[in-house]
Amino acid sequence: MATKEPEHEHRDDEEAPAGEDEDTGAQVAPIVRLEEVAVTTGEEDEESILDSKAKLYRFDKDGNQWKERGAGSVKFLKHKETGKVRLVMRQSKTLKICANHLIIPTMSVQEHAGNDKSCVWHARDFADGELKDELFCIRFASVENCKNFMEMFQEVAESQQKEENEDAKATAGLLDKLTVEEKKTEDKSGEDVPASKDAGKTVTEPASADGEKESKPASSA
Repeated sequence: MATKEPEHEHRDDEEAPAGEDEDTGAQVAPIVRLEEVAVTTGEEDEESILDSKAKLYRFDKDGNQWKERGAGSVKFLKHKETGKVRLVMRQSKTLKICANHLIIPTMSVQEHAGNDKSCVWHARDFADGELKDELFCIRFASVENCKNFMEMFQEVAESQQKEENEDAKATAGLLDKLTVEEKKTEDKSGEDVPASKDAGKTVTEPASADGEKESKPASSA
């Protein structure tokens, strides 16, 4: 007598799901095509001469207290053409600018009282899109990093003073040169044209038949 195969075996084969890694060959076109966009930071013409991790604070005059501006990377960026140096600090996660100002000769930095890992300075800051007088305090993870920051800050300020002096000398020299050239031009334009030897003389014509003489100005020719 013939035996029948279990029907459940056929059902198991039919109901077995396809493998997850099976390649169906279907190609799905992207709904939106994204084009590559060049991102500029505004720092392309500058070179970094200091880059250190720190936490920045600003002094709130109204509340008479320090308020945190952000934690991230503080940099000194020197412009490749002008030689100007600015301090820029961005928050580590959002990259939002929390400090952005030039370092000028009149600036000075000093250690924050009671904390040798922190230092303070005044600046005309442009981080919020407008110039504001700010009192900043920055705190580093180590005393060494704080000292390096302060030394570089003072060195940059002194170098900017030298550059300003050189620019002033160059400008003064250019003004002196222009003044001398203008004086020479005025002297040349003020010189009198030499008079002709015969200028102002009269020529006596031969006596006419009736014995009278006529005097005429000499020709300049």
